[in-house]
Amino acid sequence: MSETDAADGPPPFEDAFASDDVEQRIYGTILQTREPTTASAIADSADCDPKTARKYLGWFDDLGIVTRHDGHPATYERNDAYFEWRRINQLAADHSVEELQDRVRELTTRITEYEEAYDAASPAAVDAVTAAEASDERTIDDVYSDLGDWATAREERDCYERARQQRTGSEREQASG
Repeated sequence: MSETDAADGPPPFEDAFASDDVEQRIYGTILQTREPTTASAIADSADCDPKTARKYLGWFDDLGIVTRHDGHPATYERNDAYFEWRRINQLAADHSVEELQDRVRELTTRITEYEEAYDAASPAAVDAVTAAEASDERTIDDVYSDLGDWATAREERDCYERARQQRTGSEREQASG
């Protein structure tokens, strides 16, 4: 691979933020955390000084990207609500109301097919082992795959519906002036 190819391609999975500036490395570290983490631990992962990490974490806290938990020491965690809000805003900005409605319909059809196939209202209501044993066509892996896809479709439909409502509301505001 040439040097140009490496610069244009995706970063290596093991160290995806190694070549970015310190802000990007701290941001990347926060994206990967699953529980409240100290600024020192984030600084270690981002390969920077803890004081620098605290500075950026304070800024990310002000923006709502992270949640700060007071304590000794204070800890920080990714604010999932921020990322969901950001995704919905992006969907509303990138798609028309009609496109969002079409996607909601498509996902609703897929969800309905799963509800009928498993005779259940949600993936959580399905006993995967029992469903696989009762079927001649589905293995346990097929059932788990279906349940994962079903859960994802429900989450996606919720996001697209919220984006549709947001887009519809903003278009009404623009029309009324």
